[in-house]
Amino acid sequence: MSILSDFHLHSYFSGDCTIPMEEMTDAAIRRGLHSMCFTEHNDFDFPKTADMPENPFLLNVDSYLYELTMLRQKYDGRIKILFGIEIGLQPCCQKKNALLADSWDFDFIIGSSHLCNGADPYYPAFFEGKDPKECCLSYFRETLHNIRSFSDFDVYGHLDYIARYLPEDAAPYKSMDYKNILEEILKALIAKGKGIECNTSGLRKSLGAVNPAPEIIRLYKELGGEIITVGSDAHAPSDIAAGFDAAAQILTDCGFSYYATFEKRRPVFHKI
Repeated sequence: MSILSDFHLHSYFSGDCTIPMEEMTDAAIRRGLHSMCFTEHNDFDFPKTADMPENPFLLNVDSYLYELTMLRQKYDGRIKILFGIEIGLQPCCQKKNALLADSWDFDFIIGSSHLCNGADPYYPAFFEGKDPKECCLSYFRETLHNIRSFSDFDVYGHLDYIARYLPEDAAPYKSMDYKNILEEILKALIAKGKGIECNTSGLRKSLGAVNPAPEIIRLYKELGGEIITVGSDAHAPSDIAAGFDAAAQILTDCGFSYYATFEKRRPVFHKI
């Protein structure tokens, strides 16, 4: 395995995970990783749903950092553990997100769009009575707005997250159907010096592909983008670094010779 850093990981400090950080760390060591970055969720104003309590993704950063610091001491010399966060970006939450990002010395911040117009595409109700292509366009337009109006993140996570959850009867997802808006998104990221991630969790889902799609990764490279991290988005030990051999091949095919990790919000490049 040529990619030895997993930069999108969750533990029981995220509202959708129940696994202790120590179990995730042990699994990362067994996988032979040199470094790992916990990127616990924080999504302000996340809507209440039938299977989630109100505000399920409010991160207790004090408790999270305390446990991470203890783990760093325990595993010193065995694996490098970085302090990250995945911030859910929404137009209504910019001030709160800016304060959160500025209040802690994170090594790495993923900016993600889990919600569009206040709703999560994870739930089928998001698409009810709507054209799936129009839903995708709406999602990408809000993503572009988030990027243009907020800057305190390092990479944009799972850029076409919505593709994971399209209705089964929808036409197959083709990323280049949205090339115009995606070019605007990628140019905006590049202009701000921001990266993207190659998120391998889609390989474990019905989508059967990384997020964003390889065509988007290639377009980012063609437009001059250089910063790309690789993350499994694991919520369980068995998923840590899953799909990383496939990710290495995808990045190489898209013209990348290096992938990035982050320390103290600065990219460090590693040969694939």
